[in-house]
Amino acid sequence: MGGRLVRTAVGDRYVVEAMRSGGYNLGGEQSGHLIFLDHASTGDGTIAALQVLALMMRTGKPLSALAQASMERVPQVLENVNLPARKPLEEMKLLSSASEKVKKELGNDGRVLIRWSGTEAKLRIMLEGPSEDQLQLWVQDLVAAAKKDVRGVG
Repeated sequence: MGGRLVRTAVGDRYVVEAMRSGGYNLGGEQSGHLIFLDHASTGDGTIAALQVLALMMRTGKPLSALAQASMERVPQVLENVNLPARKPLEEMKLLSSASEKVKKELGNDGRVLIRWSGTEAKLRIMLEGPSEDQLQLWVQDLVAAAKKDVRGVG
């Protein structure tokens, strides 16, 4: 039982797009959205639960045995920043510069995801990489840069 990891932008829409183009029938997000394209094109908890039960029935194994699949956990830091206004990310020069610095430092050992909340003036900054302590430092740098950009400082 193997699979290919494909990363997409955040959102069911992008996950489904990648699933269709790659011919995959299972996808999801860290938020817990699981998409079984054979049954629905959005995340659905009921379908996910039924699929787990079906797998238990087919294999005759308890959930504890099925949960033994190997997975590499990578430290992740998520910071939600409330800001007084939304500004297009491409206009946030200090944040962009700081983000590029972090991406360069991480190389292929991590990732940076910065996006606005879809409903409020809240910037979501997520970093993944080998050292949680370093990620915390970088996140604080990115938060400071975002605040300066939005408030017109710098």
